[in-house]
Amino acid sequence: MDNIFKLHAELLHHTYRHGGYQAFNICDPKPRNIHKARVRDRLLHHAIHRKLYPFFDKIFIQDSYSCRVDKGTHKALNRFRNFAYKVSKNNTRACWVLKCDIRKFFANINHTTLMKILQKYIRDKDIIWLLEEVIESFSVGRIDVGLPLGNLTSQLFVNVYMNEFDQFAKHRLKARYYIRYADDFVLLSENKELLRKQINLIGIFLKEKLSLELHPHKVSIKSLASGIDFLGWVHFSDHRVLRTQTKRRVIRRVRAHPTPETFNSYLGLLRHGNTYKIRLGIQRTFILSGGVPNNVDEDLSGA
Repeated sequence: MDNIFKLHAELLHHTYRHGGYQAFNICDPKPRNIHKARVRDRLLHHAIHRKLYPFFDKIFIQDSYSCRVDKGTHKALNRFRNFAYKVSKNNTRACWVLKCDIRKFFANINHTTLMKILQKYIRDKDIIWLLEEVIESFSVGRIDVGLPLGNLTSQLFVNVYMNEFDQFAKHRLKARYYIRYADDFVLLSENKELLRKQINLIGIFLKEKLSLELHPHKVSIKSLASGIDFLGWVHFSDHRVLRTQTKRRVIRRVRAHPTPETFNSYLGLLRHGNTYKIRLGIQRTFILSGGVPNNVDEDLSGA
């Protein structure tokens, strides 16, 4: 309680200073550098998020799915499927998908640009002062650039930042079938040439307005029939399958941690696609590794 009153006084008199971060690495699945703030700062992050998220969520487009209430990957996957049906006229026409990824997304968020965007929506000087203190508490490589993977506020800030691009995609590019999850986004169209022209427009906007760059090796235009790798699944015209790399990772984890919780959580994940064989393989791996399922999958019980 004493710490809370002290934090309140510091905020009231503008003497609050954000503390440092504890850094550690994870591999899930690729290496990521996580920075964890002190408890008092994380408490403040939650307070900021609780107050600002409801306001900003109202200005976000419908098809932004990362770190939002009642959104997430499964909703994004289903939306992709619905868009694909519409563009392909129920799989009777070719559907082309432009898939893009931003290079080193969190590490390249420009603080000055982010503050200008926040100031468009927030006029209270005390809130702006506090947000700037949190944002300027971290940088990557050079001052005024980068947000920490680990702050709850970072999830909100990047959505506010990328909302500028979302609005550009919807109102300037007139992209009717557009989905974004964090720094991954797709545009679907029956016109391949139109998508090819939009790549340059997207790159210019990201660089000039947001100081971001498309990843040169993660921009592609492919037909839906050839398979679109998006959010861990490979999507086809009438079904989706788990990415091969993800299959191997799931098998390894079930083998290393043969607990009912691990087993059932992966079965729940795999129900969102055409995964009968991989679910059967996971069940066999789980049993051979010494696990005892407490809730046998009904679809596999007769296998």
